[in-house]
Amino acid sequence: MKILYAIQGTGNGHLARAEDVVPALQQYGDVHLFVSGSQADIALPFPVKYRSAGLSFYFGKNGGIDIVKTFLKNSSKRIWQEIKSFPAERYDVVINDFEPISAWAARNKHVPCVALSHQCALLSKNVPRPQHFDPVGEWLLHHYAPAMKHVGFHFASFDRNIFTPVIRASIRQAEPKAAGHYTVYLPAYDDRKLVVLLSKIPLVKWHVFSKHTRKPYHLGRVSVYPVNNQEFVASMVSASGVLCGAGFETPAEALYLGKKLLVVPMKAQYEQHYNAAALQVLGISVLKNLKKKQLPVIQQWIESGTTKRFEFSRITHEAVNMAMNIAFL
Repeated sequence: MKILYAIQGTGNGHLARAEDVVPALQQYGDVHLFVSGSQADIALPFPVKYRSAGLSFYFGKNGGIDIVKTFLKNSSKRIWQEIKSFPAERYDVVINDFEPISAWAARNKHVPCVALSHQCALLSKNVPRPQHFDPVGEWLLHHYAPAMKHVGFHFASFDRNIFTPVIRASIRQAEPKAAGHYTVYLPAYDDRKLVVLLSKIPLVKWHVFSKHTRKPYHLGRVSVYPVNNQEFVASMVSASGVLCGAGFETPAEALYLGKKLLVVPMKAQYEQHYNAAALQVLGISVLKNLKKKQLPVIQQWIESGTTKRFEFSRITHEAVNMAMNIAFL
C-alpha cells in the first residue's frame, strides 16, 4: 500500500508527533512524507519526499499573528497551482495532519483522506469550547484541511475517536527534576517585552526561548535563547514550571512531565482558545494576556506548589490503526 503522510510544518508540534506516527504507518506500507509550512524548528529523522511553503501563519510580537507578514508571504495563486499539480492520485490513502494542499488535492482527485491531527478533535461536539464564538476560526477548523474521516488528539479522550497526546520519545525517556528556573515559550511575544515583564518578578530565574532572537543573551535573572529543540527540552525537563502559549504539544509535554503549567492563548488564534478551555476543565491556569496587571497572577502561580502529572499512555499505534481501518469504510 502506498501511503502519503502530510504534515503541517507551521509550529513544532506536528513534526514532533510525526516522529512516532511514521513508524506506526510504515507497518501498513510504503510511506512518503509531505511537509508544508515554514515556521518549525524541528528536523524530522525521516526523508521528506515533498516540501512546500504551504499556508503559513507568521508570529507577531504582541501576542498574536502578524497579519501583514502572513498575507505577504502567502500566495493564493501558488497554493491553488500546488493543489492542482500535487500527485495525490499516486497514493492509496492520504493521512493528513492539518496540511491543506494534500487535503484539497485528495478531495479533488477522490483519494481517501483521513485527518490524524489535534485540530480535527476540535470538531467534536464533546470537547470544551471557548466562551466566545469566532466564525472565521470555526470555518478554518472545518475547511482548512478537509478530510473524509477524523481521528483526533486532545488533552483528554473527549470522544470515541479522540486519543490523548502523542508524547515523543525524548520526553518519555527524560527524568524530570526541578532546578529552580521557569521555562518560557511564547513565540507570539517579543522577547524584549518578556524580559521587561518577567524581570519584575523577584527571585525567579527564567529561560525564555524566542523566535525573535538569533543569539542568546542574559539580563539579570532572565536568559533568552533562540529556539533550539534539544536545549528547549533540556530546560523544560529541569524546570520548576512552564509558561507557554495554549498550543497543544508543549502543554501536553509539560503535563506529562508533571510541571506547573500556565498558558496564554494567542490573540485571534481560535484553536488556542479551544485548548485553553480544555486545560481549564483539567484545572490548568490560563492567562488572558501578558500585561503588567497580570503580574500578581503569575506570582501566585509561581508560589502555588500544586503540580499534577498526566500519565498519557502510548496510543500512537491505536490511533494509526483506527485511521487506517476507517480509511476504506
